[in-house]
Amino acid sequence: MKSNSSALAHVNLKLLQTFLLVGEYASFRIAAEKSFRSQSAVSAQIRQLEEQLGVPLFHRTTRSVRLTEEGQQLLECAQRALLEVDQGLRKIQESADMRKGKVSLSCSPTIAETRLARVLAAFEGEYPGIEVSVRELASAPMFETVRKREVDFGVGPQIDTSEFQFEPLMDDPFYALVPKRFLTTDKNTISLSALTHMPLLVLNQATAMRGMLEDVMKEKRFRFTSRYEFTQAQTLISMASTGLGAAILPAIALPKKIDASMYALKIVNPSMTRRVAVVTARGQSLSPASLRLVELLKQLLPLPIDQKIPRNKVSHRFPSRR
Repeated sequence: MKSNSSALAHVNLKLLQTFLLVGEYASFRIAAEKSFRSQSAVSAQIRQLEEQLGVPLFHRTTRSVRLTEEGQQLLECAQRALLEVDQGLRKIQESADMRKGKVSLSCSPTIAETRLARVLAAFEGEYPGIEVSVRELASAPMFETVRKREVDFGVGPQIDTSEFQFEPLMDDPFYALVPKRFLTTDKNTISLSALTHMPLLVLNQATAMRGMLEDVMKEKRFRFTSRYEFTQAQTLISMASTGLGAAILPAIALPKKIDASMYALKIVNPSMTRRVAVVTARGQSLSPASLRLVELLKQLLPLPIDQKIPRNKVSHRFPSRR
């Protein structure tokens, strides 16, 4: 390409944008439509660019438009340059988002009351400028907030549906808190069939865990008696401690210290486990601030509640925007 330093100084972004349209579509007419200009205005801009560079950029005939060798070189250079500009602008925007970003999420109660606090504390310590809002909701309303995009994402059980995207965080097996007045055992497990002979304390119909329990019971043709049902796991624990029934809970909700009047028994035959995941609407992209919180959830949520988090446990490397 002919060297012409003074001419190159006058090449501006508008001329390059017009050139890119003509080059990519091989059509002055389409370039004019895409840029909302007349075809003659587009032709004039291309001529101006060619005069400034001192070389023809297109081979023109009455039926076709194709790039010259110099035009092809310029097209490739311009595309790379605009890509770098776009990436630079995105980094600047992400940096601004991290200083004054906002994140909203909804979270299942069993997770919110046991593991969420330390994640939020770690996040606030790393990114104090980001505003986080949390809604503690049972599974059904949690999914509804994600469906309506009232929140950036949810944290709760993964269910069998194609409506949402799920990013797994941890597996959470089901346990029974069984008052010792119902049985004596030296085992740390209990079969589901054995539980059906006791009054059960279960979470209500709005929870995914209740749906999983009922599905398994139906599949095994078991019947169970539920005298009480509640929304909060802590309520089930309190009721079980008075001997009112056996509470079925996810492991994440078990108290750190089990009351001497109860057994904490893992449910087997069949084993039941829920998968806790980040829930987003299908096709939804998360902001940089939301992605950072998701990364912390992945790192910290699976850790036992009594495990101290070392300072180097929190990674400062985060995924790109999805």
